[in-house]
Amino acid sequence: PSSASPQLAPSPDVDSSGSVQLWSDYLNVRLHPKSVYVIRQYMHDGDCGCLEAFGQGESLLQDPRCVEELEDRLHFYVEECDDLQGFQVLCDIHNGFSGVGAKVTELLYDEYSGKGILTWGLTPTVPCLPLLTTGFCFPQDYQKNVYRLMNTALGIVHLSRHSSLFCPMSLSGSLGIR
Repeated sequence: PSSASPQLAPSPDVDSSGSVQLWSDYLNVRLHPKSVYVIRQYMHDGDCGCLEAFGQGESLLQDPRCVEELEDRLHFYVEECDDLQGFQVLCDIHNGFSGVGAKVTELLYDEYSGKGILTWGLTPTVPCLPLLTTGFCFPQDYQKNVYRLMNTALGIVHLSRHSSLFCPMSLSGSLGIR
């Protein structure tokens, strides 16, 4: 008999048929259809690539159709509230979603000025290559790091301008801008 580790069976929660297209397809919690808004041009097979700059995200909400759709979805939930106290916004601030989040918080601030807006700015840990001679840690891709730094700075400034409280969150101590 062999002492090799047992083979792991595929998880029943993971769809291996290839029909998974979005991160939300992996959620065990089913979201209401009005709570998911897919940005088609920035999907994995979209025509614009990835949403990597603050301005790209901000320009998405310059389109009147997009704003109207967002407002319709928002009003659907607001009308269900007996006593709306405020909003919580979770937003990546290291990529183009910082621009999307900035415009969303601006919309909330303009339409619901008396309500609180708690915004969580999320950043990932930054992979880096340690240099043996200096002991410092430098990011692997200089251009991506510049984008990450600019998006984070613009995101913090714009999100805090229209939020009652802005709280940056990261697993690294540097907010992803090391």
